[in-house]
Amino acid sequence: MTSSRKTWLIRGAIAAAVLFALYLGWQMLDGDELPDGIISGNGRIEAVEIDVSAKIPGRVDAILVDEGEFVEADQIVARMDTETLLAQKAEAEARLAQAVNGIQIAQSQVAQQLSNRAAVTAMVRQREAELVAARGRLARSTTLAEEGATSMQERDDNAAQAESAAAAVEAAQAQVSAVDAAIQTARSQIGAARAQVDAARATVARIDAEIGDSALRTPTDGRVQYLVAQPGEVIGGGGRVLNLVNLGDVYMTLFLPEAVAGRVALGTEVRIVLDAAPEMVVPARVSFVADVAQFTPKTVETADERQKLMFRVRAQIDPELLQRNLAQVKTGLPGVAYVRVDKATPWPDELAVNVPQ
Repeated sequence: MTSSRKTWLIRGAIAAAVLFALYLGWQMLDGDELPDGIISGNGRIEAVEIDVSAKIPGRVDAILVDEGEFVEADQIVARMDTETLLAQKAEAEARLAQAVNGIQIAQSQVAQQLSNRAAVTAMVRQREAELVAARGRLARSTTLAEEGATSMQERDDNAAQAESAAAAVEAAQAQVSAVDAAIQTARSQIGAARAQVDAARATVARIDAEIGDSALRTPTDGRVQYLVAQPGEVIGGGGRVLNLVNLGDVYMTLFLPEAVAGRVALGTEVRIVLDAAPEMVVPARVSFVADVAQFTPKTVETADERQKLMFRVRAQIDPELLQRNLAQVKTGLPGVAYVRVDKATPWPDELAVNVPQ
């Protein structure tokens, strides 16, 4: 046997011995050899999943990421077609320009009516002056007619002129009232035109927001789990485009019996050992304990029956640890979670934290 072959055999024997020792260690931990202050439960690694969806109905224009790709917060991962929205925006901008022009027209009408009012007001003063003169002539002719110094015909003519002047004053005053009404109408048209401008601007802003929402962004760092839609597909409002796993919110869900779960508090230390990497011990803390039992039997009468009550517990992995090992984070992996319900109980050497730094 050559020296090289002997070396490989020795290395293989050592590796086998190490693996066997690890296996025995975990078997002891999985069995009845756990300290009294530590309990265990089986579970799977899970993470918060986020659906990146379209806000409004439309056609998917492009998918900018692939399945399994890491993405950052606020990264554009897909685009919706905006051709229809751009056409709607052009229409809204045209209506906005029309409404702005309507304000200018209404303002010019107000200015014109104010000018008309000045003219008819001057006419009223002129007619009033004519009425005063006509009444003066009537008074003099009446006196002269009574004294026989002038004819009654002249007096009647002056009376008619006075009546005509009074009618002219009333007509001029009516014109002033008509112009005032026209001014009020023009001013109300200005208010209506301004309201149309505000509505048109709001429409343009809404369409701009919808165009902005057509660029689908990620709310957090994560990894693309799978694509739901493909370019060219038409989806409804709220339709999913892709599914994202938030790698900053990863945990293991396990179930513990009622008698044990009652001793578990939020923040309790946990050690997670995955089947796929038994040499690693991942630290975690309890972030959730269900207040309603799972697997509850129809009748609960005896102590044995009460042991069938199971409570869901969530062991949260430190986000900073996850951030340092994003490439190694996998969801769905089974494993065992060890929960230290008694702070005075030390962790066994086999459960000392052992993760990549």
